[in-house]
Amino acid sequence: MLKRWGFLLCLTACLAACGRPEPPPPPPPDPVETLATALEEGRLVVLIAPGPTSHFIDESGAVSGYEVELARAFAQSQGLAAEFDVREDLQAVLDAVSAGEGHIAAAGITVTEDRSEIFEFGPAYKAVVEQVACRRAGARIRAVEDLSAVSLAVVGGSSYAETLAGLQAAHPELSWGALEAPSAMPLLRQVQEEQLDCTVADSNLIAHARLQFPELLTPLTLSEERSHAWIRAEAAPQLAEPLERWFELAHDDGLLEELDERWYGYTRRFDYVDVARFVRRIDARLPALRPHFEAAAIEHGIDWRWLAAQAYQESHWDPDAVSATGVRGVMMLTLPTAREVGVEDRTDPVQSIEGGALYLRRLFDRIPEGVDGEDQLFKAFAAYNVGMGHLYDARRLARRQGLDPDRWPSLRQTLPLLSQREYYTTVRHGYARGHEPVQYVRNIRRYRALLDLHLEDPGPLAARVDPTIEIDMDQIDG
Repeated sequence: MLKRWGFLLCLTACLAACGRPEPPPPPPPDPVETLATALEEGRLVVLIAPGPTSHFIDESGAVSGYEVELARAFAQSQGLAAEFDVREDLQAVLDAVSAGEGHIAAAGITVTEDRSEIFEFGPAYKAVVEQVACRRAGARIRAVEDLSAVSLAVVGGSSYAETLAGLQAAHPELSWGALEAPSAMPLLRQVQEEQLDCTVADSNLIAHARLQFPELLTPLTLSEERSHAWIRAEAAPQLAEPLERWFELAHDDGLLEELDERWYGYTRRFDYVDVARFVRRIDARLPALRPHFEAAAIEHGIDWRWLAAQAYQESHWDPDAVSATGVRGVMMLTLPTAREVGVEDRTDPVQSIEGGALYLRRLFDRIPEGVDGEDQLFKAFAAYNVGMGHLYDARRLARRQGLDPDRWPSLRQTLPLLSQREYYTTVRHGYARGHEPVQYVRNIRRYRALLDLHLEDPGPLAARVDPTIEIDMDQIDG
């Protein structure tokens, strides 16, 4: 009897428990409170998508990109640390900022009428146009109606799809596919590999892509000039005024111009023949020289790819190169410079590379204190080309004009002034063809970017060659 009563009591308790309603789920976190808390903790959450000009991991393992640098600069101005929340594509970024999962969306986002009705855009910081990019199919495209005869695809949910939809009213035969991708770059690769006839992308991204895919054509521009801007989450109204003030200052003090030059300057003078020739010579000429660039780089603490890029600017990697002024070899050393760095035979590529690297390192170490990073490297390159004395003169002119003499963008403005009498007569070392070192540095940066894009293995070779081995250039074509 006791066992029976015990069983009944347990059964009753179980039935009562089963009938008890589940407690309601906790309410979702309030985006306003969540984002406000992050700001109080000193964090600016930046929603971003991967891309070659937005967010990527560089060769040192650091997060890099145009949008990354811009966001870090804004965050620092507000006493915050930028925290990058990487989403798989642009649509995911837009969805996340709508949900208040980040303070801003910074992914090269084009301001359009449809988007402006949904999102809170900050100030514009870059102007682009949308272009059709093709390979061989581009030769037969002259107008929008010609696009109906090619296979065309764009990034789904992008401004490009919005542009094509607007054109479809006047061209009902126009059709295209929408593909999920973090940016237009994968589609540009498909065009290059002829898996797709054409795509649409922003002009700045196409300019970058053509360094890797020089056969890309841009037969048609589909839009007027449009702006890129960040989207501010509605849940972060306290950032509206700081964004307005900071971007106004970034325009006025040249920060946007400086970033634009750093990330896109080397793409502006696209030369198909030069790029195609360089790409061929990566396979034809560089392998014989690369171990010596690497050895010299290790010896003197300079990334071997910068040395290789400079050497290509100097000689196109030709050990027998000779200029009209008598400089010669891979690093095009003058006779006095060769003697200074202990080079006996300037046409010996091993000696030339070692001597050029040593000379560049000495120039690098002579750059005044306070200059660091790429500013220091670019100034050393400029001094290699025009002489340290003229570099010092350009620094003096920068001070007179209220520019920061420690920054390369300042000297990029003042070096060309050394060819004008009103300026070169007021400095110690006189006249110089100051535009040449500016172009020299720009070309080196472009060749370095091409190396990064085309080298399958950018790191040092596992096996070193004997530095005494002679290189027979007669066996190397291209």
